[in-house]
Amino acid sequence: MRILNALLTAMLLTAAVAHGQNADPRPCSMRDVWRAYEAFDAAFLDPDKQIYKTDTSFPRATDRFNGAAAIWCQPIYWNMAMDACKAAERRGRKRRAQRYEESARRIFEGQKAHYAGFDFDDNNENTGWFIYDDIMWWTISLARAYDLFGDEEYLRLSEESFRRVWHGSAKVGDTGSYDKERGGMFWRWYPIRNPEPNRSGDGKMACINFPTTVAAVLLARNVPADRIAGGEYPTRDEYLAKGREIYEWGEKNLFDPATGRVADSRHGDGEPAWKTHVYNQATFIGASVLLYRATGERRYLDNAVKAADHTVGAMSAEHGLLPFEDGIEQGIYTAIFAQYMALLVDDCGQRQYLPFIRRNIAAGWANRDASSDICGGESWRPLGSDETVDSYSASGIPALMLAFPPEK
Repeated sequence: MRILNALLTAMLLTAAVAHGQNADPRPCSMRDVWRAYEAFDAAFLDPDKQIYKTDTSFPRATDRFNGAAAIWCQPIYWNMAMDACKAAERRGRKRRAQRYEESARRIFEGQKAHYAGFDFDDNNENTGWFIYDDIMWWTISLARAYDLFGDEEYLRLSEESFRRVWHGSAKVGDTGSYDKERGGMFWRWYPIRNPEPNRSGDGKMACINFPTTVAAVLLARNVPADRIAGGEYPTRDEYLAKGREIYEWGEKNLFDPATGRVADSRHGDGEPAWKTHVYNQATFIGASVLLYRATGERRYLDNAVKAADHTVGAMSAEHGLLPFEDGIEQGIYTAIFAQYMALLVDDCGQRQYLPFIRRNIAAGWANRDASSDICGGESWRPLGSDETVDSYSASGIPALMLAFPPEK
C-alpha cells in the first residue's frame, strides 16, 4: 500500500507540474527576495502602529474591526521578519540583517502595545485573547524569536502563553485547552465572557493540537537545562513529554497514515472532519520534524514525509501549485507551509520538495502586480494592479522566498 501511495503521489505531482501556467517561469534572485518582502511590508505594515493591515483598502491598522489583520496571523508575519534576518545573515549582509532585526523588534513592540500588553488573561474581543489557537500561534513565534535573538522577554512571554492555554485562566474562568480525561486540546472556550467547562463532544482542531506540539518542543530546547521539576514552569523533559502526548493524540485522531492527509477536527468520538487544509498539513509536518529531531525516532520523519507528499501531490494537483482557499484569513496558509516545510527540507535533508517549492515561488513572483511587487494568493494567475489584496493572500510567496532563498 505504501509503495502504491508513493507512486500515486509522484504521478500526481508530475501531472500537476505539467498543468500550471508559466511552465518555465524565471528563477528568482536574492534581489527579488528582498523586493518581495519589503513590498509586503510597505503595503501592509502600519508604519505608526507596527502591526499589519487586513488589506490594501485600509490606510491604517486601527483595530480588529477597522483594518488590523487577525491576531493569530500577526505572528506569522513576524516570522517573516525573522526569516529575512536569517537570510541576510547567511549571506553576510550584516547591515541588512541588522536592519531586519531592528524591524522585527519594532514589530514586536507594536504588537505588544496593541494586543493588551501580551496580557493573555485579557479576553476582550477586539485587542485581547479569546481562542486558544490564537494564543498558541504567538507562543510559537515568541519561542522562535528567543531561539533567534536570545531576548529573555520572548521566552518569558512564550512560557506564559503556553501555560495560559494548557491550564486556563483563573481571571477568565476557562478550564484550559488540555483535556485531562480524554487527551488532546480543545479549540476554544465559550462563552467568551463567562466560560463553561469544555464537554467531551467539543471540537479539538488540528490548528490547536499540532501547534501545541510545535510550541512544546521549541520550549523544550530553549528553557534552562537546570530547571527543577515541580516549579512554576515545566522542565525541558516535561515540555517534551507534553509535546509527545498531544502529538500522539493528534496522530491517532487527526492523521490518516495511508494517505498523509490531516483532518481539520474531531468532535468527541465522531468521525474526524477530513477536510484538508494546507496549514494543518504544515503544522503536522512541523510537529513531526521537531519530534524527530528531538528524539531520533524515525516514525516522526516518516509521518512528515507522508503529509508533505499528500500536500504537494493530491492537494496541489489542479494547478501544479499550492491550492488557494478564498476565505477569511485562509490565504495565510501558504506562509505557514513555508515555515514548516523549511524544517523538513533544511533540517532533515528532504530536498525532493525543492523543485515544487521553487516552481511555486517562480510562478507567484512572475504573476505579481509589477507596479507594487505585491503577490496574490492564486499563484497561477496574474494579479491585477486594480485589485484589493489582503495581507493573508499576499504573504505566501514572500514567505516561501524568505524560507527558501536562492542557493547561489
